[in-house]
Amino acid sequence: MTDSSASARLVIPGPTSDEGGHSRSEIRAVDTDGTVFLLVEGNSTAASATARRSDGTLTCVMEITDVAPVAVPHRIRGRGWVAGWLRVPSTEEAVRASRLTTGSRPDRGTGTPGETTAGEHGGPTALVLEVGEAYTDDLWGAEHVDAEEFRAARTDPLARHEAELLQHLAGAHHEQLLGLCRLLDPATAEWARRGRIAPLALDRFGLRVRFWSGRCPGGRPNGFDARFDFPRPVRDVTDLRCAMRRLFDAG
Repeated sequence: MTDSSASARLVIPGPTSDEGGHSRSEIRAVDTDGTVFLLVEGNSTAASATARRSDGTLTCVMEITDVAPVAVPHRIRGRGWVAGWLRVPSTEEAVRASRLTTGSRPDRGTGTPGETTAGEHGGPTALVLEVGEAYTDDLWGAEHVDAEEFRAARTDPLARHEAELLQHLAGAHHEQLLGLCRLLDPATAEWARRGRIAPLALDRFGLRVRFWSGRCPGGRPNGFDARFDFPRPVRDVTDLRCAMRRLFDAG
């Protein structure tokens, strides 16, 4: 299954020679109760600093960059910051982390049961990020999220399939996407038909499409995004097929 081009890194305040520095988080998983598990290299700054500060007082910020899985101008769809404290997982949490992160994708409550190496010889090690607050700035706007809201949030049912669905739409359904121009106002539709088009984002509420053509002075792409909402939120991929068929038929 194809993944989106999302990346994350941990920023730990302090002198780099002591506990400060950056660590890349290869896998992020959020369990159904909102517990955030990270899988990092055992010889990374995050792993070594957390081992020294096992009382859960090591502050950190996880920076996440979300990049569109299809080729469009301005591919960064959004950024997120999750601030909190790193700690070593309990025995029970280590089992959950292994189940969620081994061979898994960074989705809430998903994963393949397996065994996670506990950082031996620089191998991957699991950490828990206790969330204090989060902030997002993306295509849908900017928003502050407190710890309770974060724990109560649930993953969109299309999240783990979004990248491959967008790539399929871009590669096999260009004519249907172009037909969506008829749902735009006449002046905008005429401009959009002469340019380029690509699906940009997909969730249970609808499809976002990017239209662009040529470049403005200074080399900036000339274009806009349009959001096409479904009549009702979809529950799964099967439900999505019906929603997309109705959307394309309306175009």
